[in-house]
Amino acid sequence: MTNTSEPRPGPGPTLPITGVRSAQVLMGCEALEPSLSFFVQTLGFRIDAIFPADDPGVAMLSGHGLHLRLTRGAPRGLEALYLLCDDPAAATDGQTRFTAPNGVRIELVAADPAMTLPTTRQSLVLTRAATDTQWCVGRAGMRYRDLLPGRHGGAFIASHIRILDGGPVPDYVHFHKIRFQTIVCRKGWVRVVYEGQGEPFVMYAGDCVLQPPEIRHRVLESSAGAEVVELGTPAQHITMADHTMALPTPDQYPQRDFGGQRFVRHIAAEGTWLPWRMDGFEMRDTGIGAATAGLAGVRVLRPIPGHSGTERQQHATEFCFYFVLNGQLTVEVDGQPLALASDDGITVTDTTAYRFSAASPDLELLEVTLPALVEPL
Repeated sequence: MTNTSEPRPGPGPTLPITGVRSAQVLMGCEALEPSLSFFVQTLGFRIDAIFPADDPGVAMLSGHGLHLRLTRGAPRGLEALYLLCDDPAAATDGQTRFTAPNGVRIELVAADPAMTLPTTRQSLVLTRAATDTQWCVGRAGMRYRDLLPGRHGGAFIASHIRILDGGPVPDYVHFHKIRFQTIVCRKGWVRVVYEGQGEPFVMYAGDCVLQPPEIRHRVLESSAGAEVVELGTPAQHITMADHTMALPTPDQYPQRDFGGQRFVRHIAAEGTWLPWRMDGFEMRDTGIGAATAGLAGVRVLRPIPGHSGTERQQHATEFCFYFVLNGQLTVEVDGQPLALASDDGITVTDTTAYRFSAASPDLELLEVTLPALVEPL
């Protein structure tokens, strides 16, 4: 005879479960009372139910957005419980780690974690699409290719991102705790929406945006095989969901200051070509330098017909990155020629002497620098 009280293996219900009030997490203990007192008196949980009355073995607790089922004799289950605080150190006398009587580690952590900036450790990095391509599955199912494996010691990240299937993207309203972040559409199109910037819009190949710190945004849909190049600092930045804001927002504020920066939408087809800092090339500036008060510059470069290349250059920059959007060229680094083709990238250091040569007529080269203005050494 089957014991119907035992859980049965299987895929579970095929229809949505209805009538659920909340979810409980099992937490075992050897003796109920010491742990019950700790969670109620020390951590501020409340008792919702306890049974049986004559010899309690189960206590149902709630607090801080969590429901616990403290059960005598059950496996401990949880190894650690994190309490999200406005200021962990101020929540007690400075102690932020405890151990409950049942052995569960209690840690007080920031509910709104701050951005941290590692020290920049520059290195010369060359990534080739033909030989170094490794795509990993990232957020929302998108494929990521790392263009800066060493990440300058954790200070910067550069990613080539691909969306395989066209249509709606399983994204949500979110924001990033970053110092700087830009996204350049590489192929296809992507439909996005940003806080305070009006209705959703489509980014086509060559278009780019500056995502200032903590601006709410969402990727809505894309063409099949759409690709973008994303650069930011720090490398391990925090992405936080916003479950309350609906996009688009009813109000528009294109000049709003987000952490010292303004949102930028650069449309490649409307861009103007101007002289670059080196003879032989011209640039299409995105306006990001002005919008970040000089923190970062984003430009697209192309060769001027009739010029053989640039002079050798070396400059004091925190970050200097190039990515081949179209065509090919040779980057001579400290006298060594390096041939770059479409989707190749190179990051140079402040000790690197380099020049461009042998650029194909259709070359378009993305340049991202911190600061925006690059001064020669």
